Amino acid sequence: MDSITLKALVDKTNNRVIYAESNEDFVDILFSFFTIPMGKIIRLTRNRSPAVGCMNNLYESVQNLEVRRFRTETCRSMLLNPRSAAAAECENLKLKLDGYDRLWYFGCSVSCTSSNHKLLSHYPEAICACGRRMDSSIGLATKNDLDAAGGGLFVKRLARLIISDKLQIVPSSTAASFSILSKLGIMDGSLIEERSFNIRLDEALKLLKCSLVSKTPLTEVLLQNNPAPKPSEEDFEQESPKRPKLEATSNRDGKIVVKLMISKSKQVVCYAEAGEDFVDLLFSFLCIPLGFIVKQMQDSNSKVCINHLYDSVQSLDAEQYLKSQEKKAMLLSPKLAPGFSYENELLGVEEDTHPTYYYSTKKGGDAKLVSDKTLLSSDSSRSVLGVTVMDPKSRYSNNKDKKSGQGFLGGPALFTVTDDLIIAAISSISGLSVLSKLKVPFGDIEERTVHVGKNEVS
Repeated sequence: MDSITLKALVDKTNNRVIYAESNEDFVDILFSFFTIPMGKIIRLTRNRSPAVGCMNNLYESVQNLEVRRFRTETCRSMLLNPRSAAAAECENLKLKLDGYDRLWYFGCSVSCTSSNHKLLSHYPEAICACGRRMDSSIGLATKNDLDAAGGGLFVKRLARLIISDKLQIVPSSTAASFSILSKLGIMDGSLIEERSFNIRLDEALKLLKCSLVSKTPLTEVLLQNNPAPKPSEEDFEQESPKRPKLEATSNRDGKIVVKLMISKSKQVVCYAEAGEDFVDLLFSFLCIPLGFIVKQMQDSNSKVCINHLYDSVQSLDAEQYLKSQEKKAMLLSPKLAPGFSYENELLGVEEDTHPTYYYSTKKGGDAKLVSDKTLLSSDSSRSVLGVTVMDPKSRYSNNKDKKSGQGFLGGPALFTVTDDLIIAAISSISGLSVLSKLKVPFGDIEERTVHVGKNEVS
């Protein structure tokens, strides 16, 4: 099993990690967290406590909804295992967090892909224009991005960086180490010791989870016998917390209509009734890369360590420590993977685009898929054709669905949404059950209509 050796300085008295020092391999893993969609983070870490807010409920709601509620079977797969726009690059990480060695593509058959409809899919559930399931896997031939001069994926080769217990990353230097020791009140060298740790996939996933919920993730993961305390609610408070207004707005243009069932005495939302457009919005949260969410939290007082990690990327000199400004932007402003946006998307996340793909075949020989023509041989007997990645949310096999820019759910449909984001197909019985669990008398309920737009979403 692949592993990364990490050296760390440990406070023997308090059994805590003071800081770790590493080259590009480990820091690349930490920085890659920002490229991972929230749904994939939930899928990878959901069996590790504590839960990441209400996102687990949102993920389980997708699992529990009948497949027929979605526009296509692929739509459900997209939400349960969303792709990263940086998936191809992250295949070169020393530890592959999603467990896959390669990004696979699918076609229905060699003859159809090379001569008829020329379609590809990232999902084996997709239906080709010929009507057959696209479940024949095709590997993409790529160049190795980890060239000898450039080093890692995000961090340059030979760069040495210090990682504090709060995931603050700075260039390695004596001054930086003394600064951390001073802040922790450690002045006696006999109280500290150097230890080596093997970071495997399991530890990397624990770090991913702890970066979202812990104040001291390195201590919690590396020194398992002394887990650090979990953050309190105040760690997530905004600078000027305000109670959201429940009044309906008069500006309804481009907004989503939601009916709220409100306790009049408590002035809290018990649950909502909404159409597929609102639930599409909620489910789309699973597709958003972590870096975009952290970027939106920059005006908050959050003390969670993922914010410190984000600030570290911002502060590092890209020319000296990172491979390029483009790689820095990939972390600070990550994009949605191609095909994951939709027409009425309110979050403003930029969607990446597919490169041009070429499918090369030879009579009686092998087939090859590339996005870089230089990887193809000059063999004149080979046939080379451009192929298209089909819209994964298209419900029609001819790939000309005029509503392909729509969301993940079929419609029209109505759903109930609880305050902790448990979503189910609408049912009067389930609605009354929610009120019963909340111990809210039926006579205390008031129905109020609100309109959700970009301001409410952000």
